[in-house]
Amino acid sequence: MNKFLLRYCCCLVLLIPAIAKGQFRLPAIIRDSMVLQRNKPIKLWGWATPGQKVVIVFRGNKTVAKTASNGRWTAALPAREAGGPYEMQFIAGAKKQTLRNILLGDVWLCSGQSNMVHQMELHQIRYDEDVKTAHYPEIRQFWIPQASVLTGPAEDLIGGNWKAANPEDVKKFSAVAYFFARKIYERYHVPIGIINASVGGSPIEAWMSKQALQAFPDAAALLKENEDTAKVFRINREAAIARQQQPAVPDNGMNAAVKWYDPVYTPKGWSPITVPGFWEGQGLGELDGIVWYRRTFTVPDSLAGKPARLLLGRIVDADAAYINGQLVGTTGYQYPQRRYAVKEGVIKAGENLLVVKITNTAGKGGFVPDKPYFLQSGNTSIDLKGTWQYKVGAAFPPAAPIRSIALQNQPAALYNGMLAPIVFYGIAGFLWYQGESNAGNPSSYGALMKAMIMEWRAERQDNNLPFLFAQLPNFGNRNYLPGESNWAELRQQQWHTLTVPHTGMAVTIDAGEWNDIHPDDKKDVGDRLALLAMKQAYHDTSIVANGPVVEAASADDGKIVLDFSTALTTNDGEAPACFAVAGADKKFEWATGVIEGKRLILHCNKVSKPVFVRYAWADNPYNANLFCPEGLPATPFEIALPFSNPIH
Repeated sequence: MNKFLLRYCCCLVLLIPAIAKGQFRLPAIIRDSMVLQRNKPIKLWGWATPGQKVVIVFRGNKTVAKTASNGRWTAALPAREAGGPYEMQFIAGAKKQTLRNILLGDVWLCSGQSNMVHQMELHQIRYDEDVKTAHYPEIRQFWIPQASVLTGPAEDLIGGNWKAANPEDVKKFSAVAYFFARKIYERYHVPIGIINASVGGSPIEAWMSKQALQAFPDAAALLKENEDTAKVFRINREAAIARQQQPAVPDNGMNAAVKWYDPVYTPKGWSPITVPGFWEGQGLGELDGIVWYRRTFTVPDSLAGKPARLLLGRIVDADAAYINGQLVGTTGYQYPQRRYAVKEGVIKAGENLLVVKITNTAGKGGFVPDKPYFLQSGNTSIDLKGTWQYKVGAAFPPAAPIRSIALQNQPAALYNGMLAPIVFYGIAGFLWYQGESNAGNPSSYGALMKAMIMEWRAERQDNNLPFLFAQLPNFGNRNYLPGESNWAELRQQQWHTLTVPHTGMAVTIDAGEWNDIHPDDKKDVGDRLALLAMKQAYHDTSIVANGPVVEAASADDGKIVLDFSTALTTNDGEAPACFAVAGADKKFEWATGVIEGKRLILHCNKVSKPVFVRYAWADNPYNANLFCPEGLPATPFEIALPFSNPIH
């Protein structure tokens, strides 16, 4: 069975009645080591024989629930203060089940796409010490397995476990969520539970219910179309068959009598190429295919035979890396950072051979610039940048487009499979990091996000639940002229979402990377979300949680006066940059600025009648240097003059 058929069948299984009639069962999230929300009634549920009583014993108190005709029971235990560990016993007829090591604390539901997914192990070079010192048994994560369901809300998750933050298990924690939890825990010493429901590449529509999406015509139409699941299945089955039937292009490197990664292979016809860099522009044209790279490096006697780590930055798209003929790592797509463990005995004293096979199917192929490329053993690093040799193993002919339906991207699919089954679970609030997948159509994002927030709160019957989110970071090529930007427009939509009460936005315009949609800096994002939580959820008035936000603006006698929420400074000691001004024609010109406390005075001689002002309006602004004295960046914006901020 191919991977698609297996995934599709798994999703259908979610909709089959979860238990045989009469069988007692708890949902996947209610299990050993869970963290329950403190200071709120403890909501529990499960399945048993219709009419059967379920007795729950917790901290000396008994609660009795009666199973409804549909086989489901629910219960609400009295609210409790933070603490633990505790045990909880369930009794249903002859069936008894005891859960152990339960904590009461604050539970945060973390959702979004890949930057919320990205785990500590993917950033272990940067956060190696944080991994090694992760001894926080009261910080726990429940990772929800990916599940896309088109036919309606699933009854239960397909699995998952609660894990505590220790040097091994923390590697699988969301990096953003972990740093958020650690900062909260270290300040308040309350157990923190992280429920992570996030999927790389997912659009916001996938995390909303069918009902919430009815107000959005495009999503509603697609939902209607997807009701014919047999058609969806047929399209994807035909796509899988079509891919299998495409003629395989032989790879000369693997088909050679002596494979090109083998140390005994004698290279012939190889050419020089610079690493890092893409092969387009280095003599290969617009090649899609397989390109082999090789180079030698010298290892001192002191490192011979010792374990090492091979850092190969990022590679577009897939790669397989060999040292001295041994495979040390392989990755199937472009986004993960390449961090390969080299086992003892692989590297040797003197000359060593490194060979990397790269497969690229579209766009530029090769090694992404401005990333680390070296071999590390102990405290010694061997630089791998510079001139390598390359040879083409295969050139792919243009392929006919194959239509398929990505289940995870369909409206309501991830909501049905990953959120609907846990709406009854008590939480302290939400963390949200998403938007990259909606940047191609940013104009509707604000309305979608507001609808999602209201839905998630309504399901939990609490309109005051904090909803804290990360604004998109800087990404892509820097722009040195004023211009339009989808990423900037989506940031603007995110900013306007703050009109919804009890929301907070962590500005990350300084935490991205031009060449990586998954920036390495996850700690600043988590820490800034934690500051927002301290202010909103923990009512800590001493916390500075936001950088400068424009509060009012007007044009006066050839100058523009901008008033901000905090004192202003720049993080580089230079004059404020990235401000642009336009008249009614929206032809923007750069402006110069002078800081006067909380006020910024802008001048732009090229615009006689200013109407619009922008700050950091680009995918990757060239120097967004406006900050508050506490080190938090200013919120990017576009405003029309005169302006008074409706967001308070």
